[in-house]
Amino acid sequence: MRHARRSTLQALLLIAVVLAGPVWADQANRPVDIHVPGAGVVQRLTVTDGSQLYGRVESIEIDAVLFRSVAGLLVTVQRDEIADLRIVRGHLVGSEFLPRDSHETRLMFAPTARSLRRGEGYVGVYYVLPFVQVGVTDRVSIGGGTPLVFGEGARPVWFTPKVQVLAREKVQAALGVIHITGVEDLNAGIAYGVTTVGSEDKAATIGLGYAYSGDDRSAIVMVGGEGRQGRRIKWITENWFWGGGGNGFVSGGVRFLGERLTADLSLVVPLVEETIAFPVVSFSWSF
Repeated sequence: MRHARRSTLQALLLIAVVLAGPVWADQANRPVDIHVPGAGVVQRLTVTDGSQLYGRVESIEIDAVLFRSVAGLLVTVQRDEIADLRIVRGHLVGSEFLPRDSHETRLMFAPTARSLRRGEGYVGVYYVLPFVQVGVTDRVSIGGGTPLVFGEGARPVWFTPKVQVLAREKVQAALGVIHITGVEDLNAGIAYGVTTVGSEDKAATIGLGYAYSGDDRSAIVMVGGEGRQGRRIKWITENWFWGGGGNGFVSGGVRFLGERLTADLSLVVPLVEETIAFPVVSFSWSF
């Protein structure tokens, strides 16, 4: 039984590596693709000294490229000075381009209804609890994890498949499962549906879940929200309620946004008679 659980986890991680491998290889070895993009596309140009510009290529000459920044500045860049040129996802706020939150498919812990694209993914850790999620298609992703540190004997393993069923500009909906197994006869988890309404900068997420463990069942409601403050900061709240008797917790915190690495810091307050609060810290890296 223990060997079977270990094999299951290894198979999950192998799937993630296989799906993500072409993406990593592409990022490491990709030649610079210099081209004039279609309408509405934003490119990020990186020169050999590490400086970056957001905008778009307007024309290509024999030895140089004319690049117009999002602020409207037209710059001539020599071809041999271009270290990288790629299309980026994000949006303009005034004359500033804000790259998208590469971890927008989740709040602090709970999933949003946004979806990873095919080949995208992320790995991260809450204290000693690692997690990984990879986009199989633009609407389907798989993931899972297991504790880095655990006692003797069997080890819990969790799986997190998710399917996006609605994808509009300001409204998304998804279905998924957080399933835990690997310890004796434990088969527990949460089957859920989640809806996200709003923009990349400000959105609300509501989830309805059905928790199960053996013969026990319970409904769960999750209400969350996010609001971006500039290029590097996003404020997040995530609140869970279950059991119909005031059980649950409320939380709020901040996400520090990097291009691929994010750090989340939040305070969680359980809904108990004696008010207590404890910090939760996580780090994630997208690929």
